[in-house]
Amino acid sequence: MAKDSAVEIEVGARSVRVSNPDRVYFPARGETKLDLVRYYLAVEDGIVRALRERPCMLHRFPSGVSGEKVHQKRVPNGAPPWLETVRVDFPRYGRHADELCVTEPAHVVWAVQMSTVEFHPWNSRRADPEKPDEWRIDLDPMPECGFDTVRRVAHVAHEVLDELGAVGWPKTSGGSGLHIYVRIEPRWGFTEVRRAALAFAREVERRAPDEVTTTWWRKDRDPKKLFVDYNQNARDHTIASAYSVRGVPEATVSTPIRWDEVDDVEPRDCTIATVPARFADLGDLHAGIDDTAYSLDTLLEWADRDGLDVEEP
Repeated sequence: MAKDSAVEIEVGARSVRVSNPDRVYFPARGETKLDLVRYYLAVEDGIVRALRERPCMLHRFPSGVSGEKVHQKRVPNGAPPWLETVRVDFPRYGRHADELCVTEPAHVVWAVQMSTVEFHPWNSRRADPEKPDEWRIDLDPMPECGFDTVRRVAHVAHEVLDELGAVGWPKTSGGSGLHIYVRIEPRWGFTEVRRAALAFAREVERRAPDEVTTTWWRKDRDPKKLFVDYNQNARDHTIASAYSVRGVPEATVSTPIRWDEVDDVEPRDCTIATVPARFADLGDLHAGIDDTAYSLDTLLEWADRDGLDVEEP
């Protein structure tokens, strides 16, 4: 293959042209743009499920992850006619954006062609972008907090979810933490979902006060503690989806795991080099995530009981 030659990738009924397929995106092992395409095709059912019908911000790295990072909300002019979008409004600025709305694998490959590495979807869908159907629990360790603490706090979160009668779906963040997703009934706006998420975070903090913080300002947090980041449920706040690659030299992946893997998983071992075989063996561990949606009523009662309010982030 000649350097910088383009290739045509057949994705279902679509053909997607991928330019510069040999460009190295991930220097740790030398993986290329084409390797990234092949990774997303290997986990296509999982990545499409994670992104399906959600407004999606793209984190693009035109020259690879060692270069400039571009946060792109708007689908550019010249996109293929089969690409799907969803319009979202930004009332504070009096603007809107037509964001990518993935419904099929070709949409993902098109985004990679546009140098996307990370996919950051909203926690709502295009049927009603103002009503989230996904509650996100972000276990975010501070700089001096080790991953063993993340593991222990994940079990506390699991315990509280069990008591609420809700199923949480864990995944590595692709970085130093863990994420847990819960499908919720799309009955509440972003502010109420954040209030519920704060009530949950405070309950986890009560059960593990020596290891957990919910302190709002980063500068005020104990660097040895784990922050249960309820702010990730704010409007237009996004985190990397399940199966999203992260923009780091090692090409780590935000990888769904089972609860019985929490004590053993090593997030740095989940990469585009290893996750395809895991996916082929285990399938999508989040395949059942849409089966049941849960109510936030109990958490909102906790928020009322504790007089909790949420500031604008």
